Amino acid sequence: MPQQPPQNLFSTLKDDIAQGGFFTQLKREAEDIEDFFLSDDERAQLKKKGRIWRWFVLAWWVLKNSFFKLSPVRRLLLVFGLILACVRLTGGSGNGDVSIQYSILGVACILLVLILELKDKLLAHSELESGRAVQRAMSPEQAPAVPGWNVWLFTRSANEVGGDLVDFLRLAADRFGIAIGDVAGKGLGAALFMVKIQATLRALAPDYESLTELAAKLNGILLRDGMPTRFASLLFIRIDAASGTLRYINAGHMPPFVVGPEGVTELPKGNLALGLSADSVYADQDVPLVRGQSLLVYSDGLTDARNEAGEFYGIERLKALVARLSGTSAQSLGEQVVADVARFEGDARRNDDLSLVVLQKSV
Repeated sequence: MPQQPPQNLFSTLKDDIAQGGFFTQLKREAEDIEDFFLSDDERAQLKKKGRIWRWFVLAWWVLKNSFFKLSPVRRLLLVFGLILACVRLTGGSGNGDVSIQYSILGVACILLVLILELKDKLLAHSELESGRAVQRAMSPEQAPAVPGWNVWLFTRSANEVGGDLVDFLRLAADRFGIAIGDVAGKGLGAALFMVKIQATLRALAPDYESLTELAAKLNGILLRDGMPTRFASLLFIRIDAASGTLRYINAGHMPPFVVGPEGVTELPKGNLALGLSADSVYADQDVPLVRGQSLLVYSDGLTDARNEAGEFYGIERLKALVARLSGTSAQSLGEQVVADVARFEGDARRNDDLSLVVLQKSV
């Protein structure tokens, strides 16, 4: 492993200042603190407080809840450090030198707690980055080659690891599969669950002629081996390059759009998401696209994207945009949708993964 060059304190601080956006980042950090440390009930109560009183209550709840999230040893260290640090402030025993020593020892205890918490954060970040590397290794190329079709795939994680799936499979010489899915929940648990779905789908898909049987098999496996609180939407597309046909099955995912010169058509809703019920029945359907028409499939992270005012991007805004983009290439359509969502979000914090698949008939 190559050694990193030594860091210089002053040059690092200079780079931090030059980077700008300090107050925007500080606002995001404050929002993260509130989301992490406060319960839903506390957040609801906070909205009822006056503007000034709200900050005092928020500060107290954050300090209290963060204290109880510490390990027992770190809680004792923190209390011990605060007591010793206050010796100087209260006058101590009257001996100035001793009280200063107590204060220094108290500050050292507090700093030790901070260092231990930082160590945990960096370790967790390193593990999440390793998980992200695994996800990147399993990700398909953005524009895979399919005879007679233009394909563009995109996924963006809101955090270090994502719970969205976008995958491309070569099922046979002239058959291809494309999957887009979304696991309920966020973070590492959702990401690991999605990797399980991706690996299972890659193993099963080439051996199943029937998409309904494939979905039923996936659903059974997730019910057998999954977690009670975990489920996932999945839309799986199979392209037959020889015949130019496209068939898909939708298990709880957002209904796709057909985009063409005649406008935008939203296809019917699918069946239940995977992992919810053993009685789920899945039905596949053909999409008879003609040259120039596109099939657009997206995750709810796109329409649920919010701007700084808390407004949703929404399905109607998406429909209006793709209607104007009819006739553009699959890549151009996808890139302009992603860019428009980014403009809409502005500096608002991203709360969900965003995934997009565009398939365009080229012959």
